[in-house]
Amino acid sequence: MVKSINDKPLLNRKIAKQFKKIIACVISILSFLVLSSCSQPQPSSSLGSILDAGVLKVGSVYGRTTYYNGPTSPEGFEFELAQGFADYLGVKLEVYPYYSYRELLPQLDNHQVDLIAANVTMTQQRKSKYRFGPAYQSVNFELVYKKGEDRPRDIEQLEGNLTIVANDLYREPLASLIDESETMFWTETDEKDIEELLEMVSKDELDYTISDSNILAVARRRYPNLGIGFSVTDTLEIGWLLNKDTDDSLRAALIEYFGSIQSNGFFSALEDKYFGHVQSFDYVDTRAFMRSVDKTLPVFKELFEAYAGDNDWRLLAAMSYQESHWKPKATSPTGVRGMMMLTLGTAKDMNVTSRTDAEQSISGGSRYFSSLLRRIPARIQSPDRIWMSLAAYNVGLGHLEDARVITQSQGYNPDLWVDVKKHLPLLRQKKFYKSTRYGYARGDEAVNYVDNIRRYYDTLIWLEDQTDLPLIDEFPVDPEQALEQTDDQNSESNSG
Repeated sequence: MVKSINDKPLLNRKIAKQFKKIIACVISILSFLVLSSCSQPQPSSSLGSILDAGVLKVGSVYGRTTYYNGPTSPEGFEFELAQGFADYLGVKLEVYPYYSYRELLPQLDNHQVDLIAANVTMTQQRKSKYRFGPAYQSVNFELVYKKGEDRPRDIEQLEGNLTIVANDLYREPLASLIDESETMFWTETDEKDIEELLEMVSKDELDYTISDSNILAVARRRYPNLGIGFSVTDTLEIGWLLNKDTDDSLRAALIEYFGSIQSNGFFSALEDKYFGHVQSFDYVDTRAFMRSVDKTLPVFKELFEAYAGDNDWRLLAAMSYQESHWKPKATSPTGVRGMMMLTLGTAKDMNVTSRTDAEQSISGGSRYFSSLLRRIPARIQSPDRIWMSLAAYNVGLGHLEDARVITQSQGYNPDLWVDVKKHLPLLRQKKFYKSTRYGYARGDEAVNYVDNIRRYYDTLIWLEDQTDLPLIDEFPVDPEQALEQTDDQNSESNSG
Protein backbone atom coordinates (compact mmCIF):
# COMPACT_ATOMS: atom_id res chain seq x y z
CA MET A 1 0.00 0.00 0.00
CA VAL A 2 1.28 3.45 -0.90
CA LYS A 3 1.31 5.88 2.07
CA SER A 4 0.44 9.57 1.69
CA ILE A 5 2.95 12.25 2.69
CA ASN A 6 1.22 12.62 6.03
CA ASP A 7 1.73 8.97 6.92
CA LYS A 8 5.58 9.13 7.39
CA PRO A 9 7.13 6.70 9.84
CA LEU A 10 8.05 7.95 13.31
CA LEU A 11 11.81 7.79 12.46
CA ASN A 12 11.38 10.31 9.66
CA ARG A 13 9.55 12.69 12.00
CA LYS A 14 12.45 12.57 14.51
CA ILE A 15 15.02 13.28 11.77
CA ALA A 16 12.97 16.25 10.59
CA LYS A 17 12.74 17.59 14.13
CA GLN A 18 16.52 17.33 14.64
CA PHE A 19 17.15 18.95 11.23
CA LYS A 20 15.03 21.93 12.24
CA LYS A 21 17.12 22.36 15.40
CA ILE A 22 20.36 22.27 13.35
CA ILE A 23 19.04 24.91 10.89
CA ALA A 24 18.02 27.15 13.78
CA CYS A 25 21.51 26.83 15.27
CA VAL A 26 23.22 27.64 11.96
CA ILE A 27 21.00 30.72 11.51
CA SER A 28 21.95 31.92 14.99
CA ILE A 29 25.67 31.52 14.25
CA LEU A 30 25.40 33.32 10.90
CA SER A 31 23.47 36.16 12.50
CA PHE A 32 26.23 36.56 15.09
CA LEU A 33 28.93 36.64 12.38
CA VAL A 34 27.03 39.25 10.34
CA LEU A 35 26.57 41.48 13.40
CA SER A 36 30.26 41.10 14.28
CA SER A 37 31.37 42.09 10.77
CA CYS A 38 29.08 45.12 10.85
CA SER A 39 30.54 46.30 14.15
CA GLN A 40 34.11 45.99 12.78
CA PRO A 41 34.20 47.35 9.16
CA GLN A 42 36.83 45.82 6.87
CA PRO A 43 39.12 48.12 4.86
CA SER A 44 37.86 48.75 1.31
CA SER A 45 39.90 47.65 -1.70
CA SER A 46 41.27 50.17 -4.20
CA LEU A 47 38.64 49.12 -6.74
CA GLY A 48 35.94 48.99 -4.05
CA SER A 49 36.65 52.60 -3.06
CA ILE A 50 36.23 53.74 -6.67
CA LEU A 51 32.98 51.82 -7.07
CA ASP A 52 31.63 53.11 -3.75
CA ALA A 53 32.45 56.70 -4.65
CA GLY A 54 31.13 56.26 -8.18
CA VAL A 55 34.10 58.25 -9.52
CA LEU A 56 37.39 57.31 -11.23
CA LYS A 57 40.01 60.04 -10.72
CA VAL A 58 42.67 60.06 -13.41
CA GLY A 59 45.70 62.31 -13.58
CA SER A 60 47.14 63.28 -16.97
CA VAL A 61 49.19 65.96 -18.70
CA TYR A 62 48.14 68.29 -21.49
CA GLY A 63 49.20 67.09 -24.92
CA ARG A 64 48.04 65.83 -28.29
CA THR A 65 48.53 62.17 -27.34
CA THR A 66 47.25 62.48 -23.76
CA TYR A 67 44.55 65.08 -22.98
CA TYR A 68 43.46 68.35 -24.55
CA ASN A 69 40.28 70.38 -24.94
CA GLY A 70 38.82 69.81 -28.39
CA PRO A 71 36.29 72.06 -30.13
CA THR A 72 33.34 70.65 -28.20
CA SER A 73 34.72 68.21 -25.61
CA PRO A 74 37.95 66.77 -24.18
CA GLU A 75 40.02 64.65 -26.56
CA GLY A 76 43.24 62.65 -26.55
CA PHE A 77 44.30 59.04 -26.78
CA GLU A 78 44.82 58.62 -23.03
CA PHE A 79 41.59 60.49 -22.26
CA GLU A 80 39.51 58.20 -24.45
CA LEU A 81 41.15 55.12 -22.92
CA ALA A 82 40.37 56.46 -19.43
CA GLN A 83 36.78 57.26 -20.40
CA GLY A 84 36.44 53.70 -21.65
CA PHE A 85 37.71 52.32 -18.33
CA ALA A 86 35.28 54.50 -16.36
CA ASP A 87 32.41 53.28 -18.55
CA TYR A 88 33.63 49.70 -18.06
CA LEU A 89 33.41 50.17 -14.28
CA GLY A 90 30.11 52.03 -14.51
CA VAL A 91 31.44 55.15 -12.78
CA LYS A 92 31.98 58.82 -13.65
CA LEU A 93 35.36 59.95 -14.99
CA GLU A 94 37.15 62.95 -13.50
CA VAL A 95 40.37 63.96 -15.25
CA TYR A 96 42.92 66.15 -13.50
CA PRO A 97 45.26 67.49 -16.22
CA TYR A 98 48.56 69.14 -15.31
CA TYR A 99 51.15 70.98 -17.34
CA SER A 100 53.99 68.66 -16.38
CA TYR A 101 54.62 65.11 -15.25
CA ARG A 102 56.55 66.49 -12.27
CA GLU A 103 53.42 68.27 -10.95
CA LEU A 104 51.34 65.15 -11.45
CA LEU A 105 53.34 62.61 -9.43
CA PRO A 106 52.56 64.11 -5.96
CA GLN A 107 48.85 63.75 -6.73
CA LEU A 108 49.34 60.00 -7.09
CA ASP A 109 51.66 59.80 -4.08
CA ASN A 110 49.02 61.51 -1.91
CA HIS A 111 46.13 59.42 -3.30
CA GLN A 112 44.47 62.46 -4.86
CA VAL A 113 44.13 60.49 -8.09
CA ASP A 114 43.57 56.76 -8.57
CA LEU A 115 46.01 56.41 -11.46
CA ILE A 116 48.05 58.37 -14.00
CA ALA A 117 47.36 58.00 -17.73
CA ALA A 118 50.08 60.09 -19.36
CA ASN A 119 52.14 58.07 -21.82
CA VAL A 120 54.36 56.80 -18.97
CA THR A 121 57.13 54.38 -19.91
CA MET A 122 57.92 51.33 -17.77
CA THR A 123 61.53 51.83 -16.72
CA GLN A 124 63.13 49.75 -13.97
CA GLN A 125 63.57 52.82 -11.80
CA ARG A 126 59.90 53.71 -12.14
CA LYS A 127 58.82 50.13 -11.43
CA SER A 128 60.72 50.24 -8.14
CA LYS A 129 58.67 53.24 -6.95
CA TYR A 130 55.23 52.55 -8.43
CA ARG A 131 52.99 49.83 -9.79
CA PHE A 132 51.86 49.65 -13.41
CA GLY A 133 48.78 48.43 -15.15
CA PRO A 134 49.23 46.20 -18.21
CA ALA A 135 51.43 47.43 -21.07
CA TYR A 136 49.37 48.65 -24.03
CA GLN A 137 51.88 50.42 -26.32
CA SER A 138 55.61 50.67 -26.90
CA VAL A 139 57.83 53.59 -27.93
CA ASN A 140 61.44 54.60 -28.47
CA PHE A 141 63.02 57.85 -27.37
CA GLU A 142 64.66 59.55 -30.33
CA LEU A 143 67.31 62.25 -30.60
CA VAL A 144 65.69 64.97 -32.75
CA TYR A 145 67.58 67.48 -34.89
CA LYS A 146 66.74 69.83 -37.79
CA LYS A 147 67.11 68.39 -41.28
CA GLY A 148 69.76 70.17 -43.27
CA GLU A 149 72.13 70.21 -40.30
CA ASP A 150 74.74 67.51 -39.71
CA ARG A 151 72.99 64.40 -38.52
CA PRO A 152 74.39 63.04 -35.23
CA ARG A 153 74.63 59.25 -35.16
CA ASP A 154 75.43 58.95 -31.43
CA ILE A 155 75.96 61.06 -28.30
CA GLU A 156 79.60 61.76 -29.14
CA GLN A 157 78.59 63.54 -32.35
CA LEU A 158 76.37 66.16 -30.68
CA GLU A 159 77.57 69.66 -31.46
CA GLY A 160 75.32 72.18 -29.77
CA ASN A 161 72.71 72.45 -27.07
CA LEU A 162 70.54 69.50 -26.11
CA THR A 163 67.51 70.60 -24.08
CA ILE A 164 64.86 68.29 -22.67
CA VAL A 165 61.68 68.61 -20.62
CA ALA A 166 62.60 68.68 -16.92
CA ASN A 167 61.13 65.43 -15.64
CA ASP A 168 62.11 61.80 -15.22
CA LEU A 169 60.33 60.68 -18.38
CA TYR A 170 62.99 62.46 -20.44
CA ARG A 171 65.87 62.49 -17.98
CA GLU A 172 66.10 58.73 -17.37
CA PRO A 173 66.79 57.77 -21.03
CA LEU A 174 69.77 60.15 -21.11
CA ALA A 175 70.98 59.32 -17.61
CA SER A 176 71.24 55.67 -18.65
CA LEU A 177 73.92 56.65 -21.17
CA ILE A 178 76.37 58.05 -18.60
CA ASP A 179 78.06 56.77 -15.46
CA GLU A 180 76.92 58.01 -12.06
CA SER A 181 80.18 59.93 -11.67
CA GLU A 182 79.67 61.88 -14.92
CA THR A 183 77.86 65.20 -15.06
CA MET A 184 74.85 65.58 -17.34
CA PHE A 185 75.59 67.02 -20.77
CA TRP A 186 72.11 68.44 -21.38
CA THR A 187 69.95 71.25 -20.03
CA GLU A 188 66.40 70.94 -18.72
CA THR A 189 63.43 73.29 -18.84
CA ASP A 190 60.22 73.59 -16.86
CA GLU A 191 58.99 76.41 -19.08
CA LYS A 192 58.47 74.39 -22.28
CA ASP A 193 56.65 71.16 -23.06
CA ILE A 194 57.86 68.61 -25.60
CA GLU A 195 55.78 70.02 -28.45
CA GLU A 196 57.30 73.47 -27.89
CA LEU A 197 60.83 72.04 -27.86
CA LEU A 198 60.19 70.22 -31.12
CA GLU A 199 58.93 73.46 -32.64
CA MET A 200 62.09 75.22 -31.46
CA VAL A 201 64.27 72.60 -33.16
CA SER A 202 62.25 73.04 -36.35
CA LYS A 203 62.78 76.82 -36.26
CA ASP A 204 66.51 76.49 -35.58
CA GLU A 205 66.10 77.95 -32.10
CA LEU A 206 67.40 74.78 -30.47
CA ASP A 207 69.96 72.25 -31.70
CA TYR A 208 68.54 69.02 -30.25
CA THR A 209 65.88 67.53 -28.02
CA ILE A 210 64.57 64.03 -27.36
CA SER A 211 61.02 62.84 -27.91
CA ASP A 212 59.14 59.59 -27.73
CA SER A 213 58.29 58.15 -31.13
CA ASN A 214 54.50 58.60 -30.80
CA ILE A 215 54.69 62.33 -30.12
CA LEU A 216 57.34 62.79 -32.80
CA ALA A 217 55.21 61.01 -35.44
CA VAL A 218 52.43 63.55 -34.89
CA ALA A 219 54.79 66.53 -34.71
CA ARG A 220 56.50 65.74 -38.02
CA ARG A 221 53.24 66.30 -39.87
CA ARG A 222 53.48 69.89 -38.63
CA TYR A 223 57.24 70.30 -38.79
CA PRO A 224 58.49 68.06 -41.61
CA ASN A 225 62.07 69.27 -41.18
CA LEU A 226 62.40 67.39 -37.88
CA GLY A 227 64.89 64.57 -38.34
CA ILE A 228 65.78 61.52 -36.24
CA GLY A 229 69.45 61.35 -35.33
CA PHE A 230 69.43 58.06 -33.45
CA SER A 231 67.41 56.08 -30.91
CA VAL A 232 68.34 56.97 -27.33
CA THR A 233 66.60 53.92 -25.87
CA ASP A 234 65.56 50.44 -26.82
CA THR A 235 61.83 49.86 -27.10
CA LEU A 236 60.00 50.76 -23.87
CA GLU A 237 56.50 49.67 -22.88
CA ILE A 238 53.82 52.14 -21.77
CA GLY A 239 51.28 51.58 -19.00
CA TRP A 240 49.12 53.44 -16.50
CA LEU A 241 50.87 54.34 -13.27
CA LEU A 242 49.46 53.22 -9.90
CA ASN A 243 50.43 54.07 -6.34
CA LYS A 244 52.79 51.52 -4.77
CA ASP A 245 50.21 50.95 -2.00
CA THR A 246 47.45 50.07 -4.45
CA ASP A 247 46.20 46.51 -3.91
CA ASP A 248 45.63 43.96 -6.67
CA SER A 249 41.94 44.72 -7.19
CA LEU A 250 42.43 47.84 -9.34
CA ARG A 251 45.22 46.29 -11.38
CA ALA A 252 43.11 43.17 -11.96
CA ALA A 253 40.29 45.36 -13.27
CA LEU A 254 42.75 47.12 -15.60
CA ILE A 255 43.97 43.78 -16.94
CA GLU A 256 40.37 42.73 -17.63
CA TYR A 257 39.55 46.09 -19.26
CA PHE A 258 42.55 46.16 -21.58
CA GLY A 259 41.96 42.53 -22.44
CA SER A 260 38.36 43.27 -23.38
CA ILE A 261 39.15 46.29 -25.57
CA GLN A 262 41.93 44.37 -27.30
CA SER A 263 39.50 41.56 -28.15
CA ASN A 264 36.52 43.72 -29.17
CA GLY A 265 38.56 46.02 -31.41
CA PHE A 266 38.07 49.25 -29.44
CA PHE A 267 41.77 49.66 -28.70
CA SER A 268 42.84 49.09 -32.30
CA ALA A 269 40.26 51.59 -33.54
CA LEU A 270 41.40 54.19 -31.01
CA GLU A 271 45.07 53.67 -31.80
CA ASP A 272 44.32 54.01 -35.51
CA LYS A 273 42.38 57.23 -34.84
CA TYR A 274 45.35 58.95 -33.20
CA PHE A 275 48.40 57.24 -34.70
CA GLY A 276 47.44 54.97 -37.60
CA HIS A 277 47.80 57.59 -40.32
CA VAL A 278 50.96 59.33 -39.06
CA GLN A 279 53.36 56.44 -38.48
CA SER A 280 54.65 56.58 -42.05
CA PHE A 281 56.31 59.87 -42.95
CA ASP A 282 57.15 61.40 -46.32
CA TYR A 283 59.26 64.53 -45.97
CA VAL A 284 58.94 65.69 -49.58
CA ASP A 285 55.15 65.20 -49.68
CA THR A 286 54.62 66.99 -46.37
CA ARG A 287 56.81 69.89 -47.42
CA ALA A 288 55.00 70.20 -50.77
CA PHE A 289 51.60 70.12 -49.08
CA MET A 290 52.46 72.87 -46.61
CA ARG A 291 53.82 75.04 -49.43
CA SER A 292 50.54 74.53 -51.33
CA VAL A 293 48.57 75.50 -48.24
CA ASP A 294 50.52 78.74 -48.19
CA LYS A 295 50.48 79.51 -51.93
CA THR A 296 47.46 77.77 -53.50
CA LEU A 297 44.79 77.06 -50.88
CA PRO A 298 43.87 80.75 -50.37
CA VAL A 299 42.64 80.84 -54.00
CA PHE A 300 40.07 78.09 -53.36
CA LYS A 301 39.39 78.30 -49.63
CA GLU A 302 36.11 80.21 -50.01
CA LEU A 303 34.80 77.59 -52.43
CA PHE A 304 35.58 74.76 -50.00
CA GLU A 305 33.87 76.67 -47.20
CA ALA A 306 30.84 77.48 -49.36
CA TYR A 307 30.21 73.95 -50.62
CA ALA A 308 31.26 71.80 -47.66
CA GLY A 309 27.67 71.53 -46.46
CA ASP A 310 27.50 69.55 -43.21
CA ASN A 311 31.11 68.44 -43.62
CA ASP A 312 34.28 70.17 -42.44
CA TRP A 313 35.63 72.31 -45.30
CA ARG A 314 39.15 71.26 -44.31
CA LEU A 315 38.27 67.61 -44.95
CA LEU A 316 36.93 68.57 -48.38
CA ALA A 317 40.11 70.55 -49.06
CA ALA A 318 42.25 67.59 -47.97
CA MET A 319 40.33 65.32 -50.35
CA SER A 320 40.84 67.76 -53.19
CA TYR A 321 44.57 68.00 -52.55
CA GLN A 322 44.87 64.21 -52.58
CA GLU A 323 42.86 64.06 -55.80
CA SER A 324 44.37 66.90 -57.82
CA HIS A 325 46.86 68.89 -55.69
CA TRP A 326 44.31 71.72 -56.09
CA LYS A 327 44.73 71.87 -59.88
CA PRO A 328 41.39 72.61 -61.61
CA LYS A 329 42.44 71.06 -64.93
CA ALA A 330 44.04 67.93 -63.49
CA THR A 331 43.41 64.76 -65.52
CA SER A 332 44.25 61.14 -64.69
CA PRO A 333 45.04 58.33 -67.15
CA THR A 334 41.66 56.78 -66.31
CA GLY A 335 39.77 59.88 -67.45
CA VAL A 336 38.70 61.43 -64.15
CA ARG A 337 39.16 65.19 -64.12
CA GLY A 338 39.15 68.38 -62.08
CA MET A 339 39.69 69.53 -58.52
CA MET A 340 37.73 66.56 -57.13
CA MET A 341 38.62 64.13 -59.95
CA LEU A 342 35.05 63.26 -60.95
CA THR A 343 34.19 60.54 -63.43
CA LEU A 344 31.81 61.37 -66.27
CA GLY A 345 29.09 59.32 -64.62
CA THR A 346 29.45 60.99 -61.24
CA ALA A 347 29.58 64.44 -62.85
CA LYS A 348 26.33 63.70 -64.68
CA ASP A 349 24.64 62.46 -61.49
CA MET A 350 25.75 65.62 -59.66
CA ASN A 351 24.69 67.94 -62.53
CA VAL A 352 28.27 69.04 -63.16
CA THR A 353 28.54 70.30 -66.74
CA SER A 354 32.26 71.20 -66.65
CA ARG A 355 34.54 69.01 -64.55
CA THR A 356 37.45 71.44 -64.99
CA ASP A 357 35.48 74.33 -63.53
CA ALA A 358 36.78 74.57 -59.95
CA GLU A 359 33.48 75.68 -58.41
CA GLN A 360 31.40 73.00 -60.15
CA SER A 361 33.94 70.29 -59.31
CA ILE A 362 34.13 71.20 -55.62
CA SER A 363 30.35 71.45 -55.36
CA GLY A 364 29.81 68.13 -57.15
CA GLY A 365 32.52 66.32 -55.24
CA SER A 366 31.15 67.55 -51.92
CA ARG A 367 27.61 66.44 -52.74
CA TYR A 368 28.82 63.05 -53.96
CA PHE A 369 30.83 62.51 -50.77
CA SER A 370 27.77 63.44 -48.67
CA SER A 371 25.72 60.88 -50.60
CA LEU A 372 28.29 58.20 -49.75
CA LEU A 373 28.17 59.17 -46.08
CA ARG A 374 24.39 58.70 -46.10
CA ARG A 375 24.70 55.27 -47.71
CA ILE A 376 27.13 53.89 -45.14
CA PRO A 377 25.13 51.76 -42.63
CA ALA A 378 23.76 53.97 -39.86
CA ARG A 379 25.18 51.73 -37.12
CA ILE A 380 28.75 52.66 -38.16
CA GLN A 381 29.81 55.60 -36.03
CA SER A 382 32.15 58.49 -36.79
CA PRO A 383 34.99 58.72 -37.50
CA ASP A 384 34.82 55.20 -39.01
CA ARG A 385 31.95 56.13 -41.34
CA ILE A 386 33.98 59.12 -42.60
CA TRP A 387 37.04 56.99 -43.39
CA MET A 388 34.88 54.35 -45.08
CA SER A 389 33.14 57.02 -47.16
CA LEU A 390 36.54 58.32 -48.25
CA ALA A 391 37.53 54.80 -49.28
CA ALA A 392 34.27 54.47 -51.22
CA TYR A 393 34.99 57.80 -52.99
CA ASN A 394 38.23 56.26 -54.21
CA VAL A 395 37.40 52.60 -54.89
CA GLY A 396 33.60 52.63 -55.11
CA LEU A 397 30.90 51.76 -52.59
CA GLY A 398 30.45 48.27 -54.05
CA HIS A 399 34.10 47.36 -53.57
CA LEU A 400 34.00 48.78 -50.04
CA GLU A 401 31.06 46.50 -49.25
CA ASP A 402 32.97 43.55 -50.73
CA ALA A 403 35.88 44.37 -48.40
CA ARG A 404 33.50 44.55 -45.43
CA VAL A 405 32.14 41.10 -46.31
CA ILE A 406 35.69 39.72 -46.48
CA THR A 407 36.49 41.42 -43.17
CA GLN A 408 33.55 39.71 -41.49
CA SER A 409 34.36 36.34 -43.06
CA GLN A 410 37.87 36.53 -41.59
CA GLY A 411 36.47 37.04 -38.08
CA TYR A 412 36.94 40.81 -37.84
CA ASN A 413 34.51 43.69 -37.36
CA PRO A 414 33.20 45.07 -40.69
CA ASP A 415 32.02 48.23 -38.94
CA LEU A 416 35.51 49.30 -37.81
CA TRP A 417 37.76 51.06 -40.30
CA VAL A 418 40.88 49.68 -38.61
CA ASP A 419 39.70 46.16 -39.50
CA VAL A 420 38.35 46.97 -42.96
CA LYS A 421 41.60 48.71 -43.99
CA LYS A 422 43.49 45.47 -43.28
CA HIS A 423 41.27 43.58 -45.71
CA LEU A 424 40.76 46.06 -48.55
CA PRO A 425 44.11 45.03 -50.13
CA LEU A 426 42.77 41.47 -50.42
CA LEU A 427 40.56 42.67 -53.29
CA ARG A 428 43.72 42.35 -55.42
CA GLN A 429 43.97 38.61 -54.69
CA LYS A 430 42.01 36.23 -56.89
CA LYS A 431 41.19 33.77 -54.13
CA PHE A 432 39.28 36.59 -52.41
CA TYR A 433 37.88 38.76 -55.21
CA LYS A 434 36.56 35.78 -57.24
CA SER A 435 33.84 35.27 -54.62
CA THR A 436 32.89 38.96 -54.30
CA ARG A 437 30.05 40.74 -56.06
CA TYR A 438 32.14 43.44 -57.72
CA GLY A 439 35.40 41.56 -58.27
CA TYR A 440 38.95 42.88 -58.50
CA ALA A 441 39.88 46.29 -57.07
CA ARG A 442 43.03 48.14 -56.02
CA GLY A 443 42.03 48.17 -52.38
CA ASP A 444 45.54 48.94 -51.16
CA GLU A 445 45.41 52.25 -53.03
CA ALA A 446 42.17 53.12 -51.21
CA VAL A 447 43.90 52.55 -47.86
CA ASN A 448 46.77 54.86 -48.84
CA TYR A 449 44.23 57.37 -50.16
CA VAL A 450 42.42 57.55 -46.82
CA ASP A 451 45.63 57.74 -44.78
CA ASN A 452 46.94 60.60 -46.91
CA ILE A 453 43.72 62.59 -46.58
CA ARG A 454 43.71 62.10 -42.82
CA ARG A 455 47.25 63.45 -42.62
CA TYR A 456 46.42 66.48 -44.77
CA TYR A 457 43.25 67.07 -42.74
CA ASP A 458 45.12 66.97 -39.43
CA THR A 459 47.70 69.40 -40.77
CA LEU A 460 45.01 71.83 -41.98
CA ILE A 461 43.31 71.77 -38.58
CA TRP A 462 46.59 72.54 -36.87
CA LEU A 463 47.71 75.21 -39.35
CA GLU A 464 44.45 77.13 -39.04
CA ASP A 465 45.05 77.58 -35.31
CA GLN A 466 48.58 78.93 -35.73
CA THR A 467 49.58 82.57 -35.77
CA ASP A 468 53.31 81.95 -36.19
CA LEU A 469 53.68 79.43 -38.99
CA PRO A 470 56.95 77.78 -39.98
CA LEU A 471 58.60 79.22 -43.06
CA ILE A 472 58.04 76.42 -45.55
CA ASP A 473 60.50 77.75 -48.11
CA GLU A 474 63.27 77.49 -45.53
CA PHE A 475 62.77 73.74 -45.17
CA PRO A 476 65.91 72.29 -46.75
CA VAL A 477 65.99 70.26 -49.92
CA ASP A 478 69.28 68.62 -50.82
CA PRO A 479 70.49 65.35 -52.36
CA GLU A 480 70.90 63.77 -48.92
CA GLN A 481 67.20 64.15 -48.04
CA ALA A 482 66.21 60.88 -49.66
CA LEU A 483 68.94 59.03 -47.77
CA GLU A 484 68.01 60.72 -44.49
CA GLN A 485 64.35 59.89 -45.03
CA THR A 486 65.22 56.23 -45.58
CA ASP A 487 67.30 56.22 -42.39
CA ASP A 488 64.43 57.85 -40.48
CA GLN A 489 61.94 55.27 -41.72
CA ASN A 490 64.30 52.46 -40.72
CA SER A 491 64.59 54.03 -37.27
CA GLU A 492 60.79 54.29 -37.02
CA SER A 493 60.35 50.65 -38.01
CA ASN A 494 62.38 49.75 -34.93
CA SER A 495 60.20 51.93 -32.70
CA GLY A 496 57.37 49.42 -32.29
